[in-house]
Amino acid sequence: MGSLGSILRHLDDFYPLLKLKMAVRRAEKQIPPEPHWGFCYSMLHKVSRSFSLVIQQLGTELRNAVCIFYLVLRALDTVEDDTSIATDVKVPILIDFHRHIYDHDWHFSCGTKEYKVLMDQLHLVRTAYLELGKSYQEAIEDITKRMGAGMAKFICKEVETIDDYDEYCHYVAGLVGLGLSKLFHASNLEDLAPESLSNSMGLFLQKTNIIRDYLEDINEIPKSRMFWPRQIWSKYVDKLEDLKDEENSIKAVECLNDMVTNALMHVEDCLKYMSALRDMAIFRFCAIPQIMGIGTLAMCYNNIEVFRGVVKMRRGLTAKVIDRTKTKADVYGAFFDFSCMLKSKVDRDDPNATKTLSRLEAIQKTCRESGLLSKRNSFVREPRYNSAMVFTLVIILSIIFAYLSANRQK
Repeated sequence: MGSLGSILRHLDDFYPLLKLKMAVRRAEKQIPPEPHWGFCYSMLHKVSRSFSLVIQQLGTELRNAVCIFYLVLRALDTVEDDTSIATDVKVPILIDFHRHIYDHDWHFSCGTKEYKVLMDQLHLVRTAYLELGKSYQEAIEDITKRMGAGMAKFICKEVETIDDYDEYCHYVAGLVGLGLSKLFHASNLEDLAPESLSNSMGLFLQKTNIIRDYLEDINEIPKSRMFWPRQIWSKYVDKLEDLKDEENSIKAVECLNDMVTNALMHVEDCLKYMSALRDMAIFRFCAIPQIMGIGTLAMCYNNIEVFRGVVKMRRGLTAKVIDRTKTKADVYGAFFDFSCMLKSKVDRDDPNATKTLSRLEAIQKTCRESGLLSKRNSFVREPRYNSAMVFTLVIILSIIFAYLSANRQK
């Protein structure tokens, strides 16, 4: 749960945070009894708690398919990320990974912590995979094959141009969007979305993560690969790591704003994709991460702290997004509000200001034309409270924090 000080500064966070805490506990207890499914859902909670929460609302059949899809791709990603594996060993594994999910005898130990556990127990994921419907299996196999080939290509290729950047993000995230669309279609709950829109859903989130994680990635030991395209960063510094040097602060922020502006090009496709969804559980599953994406970009834009530490949405705001994203009006409203926040941070002297403002105005125009802004929840504007309400809430929070602390010690 968020810190007491943060909650007192944002009193409207309290109830959503409490609901989120309860939802996490419920999710952790709803582990299927079958050993292989129990392992899969337990592992899902460990490798991505936020993702495990958003899939809980899906129906059982589709939820199982999405869970396995995520774990198979997470295993594939573990192979790609492990810098201790020689390239001549890694590349064939990536290319053939879609076959290994059918092979009971195949095993490859790599990764660390929970990812090593996932790889060591991959046979349990394989058992669950083989219980899925044929159409789900075919979708997962197809995307795994295409992603593995793309990852293998970029093991030996640097991200030089913006086209390279888009291609890499397609392989590692755009294909996830395509795969999810295939799973939604296989469930008979949605029509098959156009590939260009599905791809944009993945690219928007991947680019947001690449921007947000600059410092963590560049400081990683052993050194991880970086995916900021040279075509963008070389306009500002000689080496990518120079962006974190204090003397380059102005150029670093300009480069950051350039990267954010590039990510914004996918927003209109994302809104179009989500507006076509019919099933509300699938809609919320897709919408919550996308709202988190635009919110994160709003926090990162023009913010030198991206190169100094961790920049992300506060936990209470995340809880609000999860709790209050229920309708398409909420999505258009969130994108409108966060784009307004981002727009207010644009410096007219920034070299990309005109392009940034143009993209933000296009997003806001799409949101207005939906005709739904008047019906939205707001995640950004805070309600006002009088002193009596604040005092009462302080007492209540103190009791709850004491109760939760006592429970943790038992």
